Amino acid sequence: MLEVNNLTCGYNSKIILRGIHFQIGEGEILGIIGPNGSGKTTLLRAITKVIKPMEGRICFEGNDLNQMRHKDLSKKIALVSQAPQVGWMTVEEYVLLGRTPHYKEFQFLETDEDFEIASKWMRLTDIYRLKEKPMYKLSGGERQLAQIARALTQEPKLLLLDEPTAHLDITHQVGILDLIKRLNREFRLTVVLVLHDLNLASEYCERLILMNEGHIYRMGPPAEVLNYQTIEEVYKTIVVVKQNPISLKPFIFLISEEQRNKRNPNERI
Repeated sequence: MLEVNNLTCGYNSKIILRGIHFQIGEGEILGIIGPNGSGKTTLLRAITKVIKPMEGRICFEGNDLNQMRHKDLSKKIALVSQAPQVGWMTVEEYVLLGRTPHYKEFQFLETDEDFEIASKWMRLTDIYRLKEKPMYKLSGGERQLAQIARALTQEPKLLLLDEPTAHLDITHQVGILDLIKRLNREFRLTVVLVLHDLNLASEYCERLILMNEGHIYRMGPPAEVLNYQTIEEVYKTIVVVKQNPISLKPFIFLISEEQRNKRNPNERI
């Protein structure tokens, strides 16, 4: 569905990503992980044409993104960002903005079809009950669901999410990612997730890209990417990696400074 070939890009003359190459298959859930400043968000901005490649190219369904109009791209790719501007809109008004790419020429108001599509996704994300509520009054978890509903109202084939679980408690983290997994399974939606939590990435993603200093450091299934050697090399901290007894996915345990100081330096935990 998406192919990134030898991508180099950044801001003005500053290069952030260099030599990025990977593919995303239809119906896949791909996780992008890595330390702060490694280029994860920049990669999403390149995929959505917010920034242009300095070298290389990105193709969606075989078409070069540079040759696609933003309006056409917005019908196929939707982004859930970290800090949306919500203003004084109600939830319904906010979600209906997802229909904008589908407006016909000289259309200024939503049609009955637009309302039906928005209602469908508000019900599926369980925020229809909040449709009259102002966005600024929502909790963090509710606001994230509204963002997802708006993105789905675009009716995309590819959904990009930039740290969708940031600042949420574990109940909402699991709820959001369970929803994403269900959308992937039931609607064959292709998903790319930027995540900081390595354990969530391990549990919910079929394949991971580990970014480091603007490069792809490692790519593959969680069991291949999330081993203690790789994590310690990239994140510069000691960890223990065990297997989740239920899912059999890798699970990362952090080691505090106090515990690090207690251990024998020649002994591997």
